Amino acid sequence: MYFNGRGEAVSRARWKEMYQAFLNRQELIKAGLTSRRDLLRMGLLGGAGMLIAKNGLSSWGGGNCRYGSTGCGTCASPPTTPWTLPMPIPPVKQAIPVSSLTGPAPSINPNTAINPATSLPYEGRTRAHQAPALGFPFPAGVVYQVTQQQSQVRVSNELPMQNLWTFDGVSPGPTYVAHYGTPVLVRNINNLPVSNGGFGLNSVSTHLHNSHTPSESDGFPCDFFAAGQYYDQYYPNALAGFNSTHVATHGDINESLSTLWYHDHRENFTSQNVYKGLLGFYLLFNQFDTGDETTGFRLPSFPNYDIPMAFADRCFDAQTGMMVFDTFNTDGILGDKFLVNGVIQPVLHVSPRRYRFRWLNTGPSRFLQVYLTDLTSPSTPQPFYQISNDGNLLPHPVQVPAVAMGVAERSDVIIDFSQYAGKTLYLENRLDQPNGQGGPTGSVVAGGQGFLMLKIIVDGPVVADNSINPATLPAYYALPSVSATPRLQRSFNFDQTRDGQWTINGRLFSCASPRFTIQQNSLEEWAFDGGFGWSHPIHVHFEEFQITQGAPGLYGSSSDDPSNYSRWGSQYCWSGCSGGSSGVNVSRKDTVRVIPRGNVKMRMRFRDWLGRYPMHCHNVIHEDHAMMLRFDVATTGDMNTRP
Repeated sequence: MYFNGRGEAVSRARWKEMYQAFLNRQELIKAGLTSRRDLLRMGLLGGAGMLIAKNGLSSWGGGNCRYGSTGCGTCASPPTTPWTLPMPIPPVKQAIPVSSLTGPAPSINPNTAINPATSLPYEGRTRAHQAPALGFPFPAGVVYQVTQQQSQVRVSNELPMQNLWTFDGVSPGPTYVAHYGTPVLVRNINNLPVSNGGFGLNSVSTHLHNSHTPSESDGFPCDFFAAGQYYDQYYPNALAGFNSTHVATHGDINESLSTLWYHDHRENFTSQNVYKGLLGFYLLFNQFDTGDETTGFRLPSFPNYDIPMAFADRCFDAQTGMMVFDTFNTDGILGDKFLVNGVIQPVLHVSPRRYRFRWLNTGPSRFLQVYLTDLTSPSTPQPFYQISNDGNLLPHPVQVPAVAMGVAERSDVIIDFSQYAGKTLYLENRLDQPNGQGGPTGSVVAGGQGFLMLKIIVDGPVVADNSINPATLPAYYALPSVSATPRLQRSFNFDQTRDGQWTINGRLFSCASPRFTIQQNSLEEWAFDGGFGWSHPIHVHFEEFQITQGAPGLYGSSSDDPSNYSRWGSQYCWSGCSGGSSGVNVSRKDTVRVIPRGNVKMRMRFRDWLGRYPMHCHNVIHEDHAMMLRFDVATTGDMNTRP
């Protein structure tokens, strides 16, 4: 059976049309005919900067294809049989002695012998580590070395081994297990090949997403380093506010983080390099979120019952079976194969007890609304508990029918499988999303009619469960106050130019200079405005924010029960919400979805570290074309209200 990128069955004839469109677009890419001038000269580009609506070519599929780039002309993967491979669980990264690092010992100042300076004011580490000057040990007490390399990875029994770019040979890469109060140094070694097999660039910058990290270790998009070079990144694992004027020393426990992830962030090539495999998990524990279900918050124990899951959708060539990336698509790529931890539709076996699943939407462009589905009764709700939003635990667990996630968002959930002993369940994405540009429509399909991503079989042995029942609504962290008067209000519009580039306040990204400068230890309020027909998951590096206006409901669609929206409010529904649309905030976030013509306001403090950071759309296709800006944090800030 053949499918389009929407998950709907299509005829053999329609699939052949889709695949021919894919081949034609690949020929344009191979011929180098992707510039606006070339395509205008050939009469293949319309006035709005899109490929003309011509069958076999257009990003809109041509003819009567109404599903945009979702499999209509850009993705026609070969059929694969689901549920034939187990879901991989990324290995835990092991620390090494600092003396075992490849190359010279870590240095506070950049090592220009290995990573020579260039004429640019960026590229490689050009700034000293800030942490030692603030009392953090150097080198850190825990040291890791990871190698970015090409490796053969199996994603399906029916497709060839894929030549993916990996961390230490696996994708997702190894999971870092870190603890507050214990700084970490990671030496990233770039051993990627020159030949990219069609997409990707072997120049990288690794970003620890959601971390409260010094600028020089943040993975700024222009701090890239080449093959044969390395980059030492220092992660203090310190609570935000430790060097701030608004809280006591040692930081604010209520700003504790939990589920983080790392991924490539190279300017202009983030989408290609992440699509090719450069991503992984970084988990932070403390005295409350301990990883041991007999202590602290008593969440299910890591690693046996606390499992990270990275969701992704990808395209594969029907002739070669190899993963492909449409470098011409500047709107947003939607694949027709769903992967969990790097495998297409895998299987997970669990015991009849509570589990903590850490869900991550890696994109590149698809939004998700994930349900737990029993195919013997697909319309029957199977509620579970959501305990986090992005990297932040909620004040208490919330029972939900589903979880909505834009690209880069995370949600930790607790599912009690004791009620499902002997059953088979599925994680199902039911969100309707016509194309990569516009985002979700605001509706969901019926149970069993969406994308089945993971098969869960509850056939494991009966084991002890010492985790606390989330139905008792245990308390986690309180929300830090953002009620003070902001020093400044800034506004940002996310839109598109006529030639198809993505902009913030009408401008494209530049590494060289900041759009604005924030005063350290200040509180600011930012307003985000969406464009006419597209959605953007906007990510702000360095600090968490709290939404004060425009925050819709927790889990998703307008077709869900609207009476719940007044209770939720930490995430967003895909269209209009009832009850919670006034923006009552119940969590901290690092990524917010700006819907078409939507307006969102948030407040955040900028503390502890100085330097440059980006804000960008995390539909990484938009980021690369070039919906991103640089801001700096300094001791003195500007008064630019619309940068």
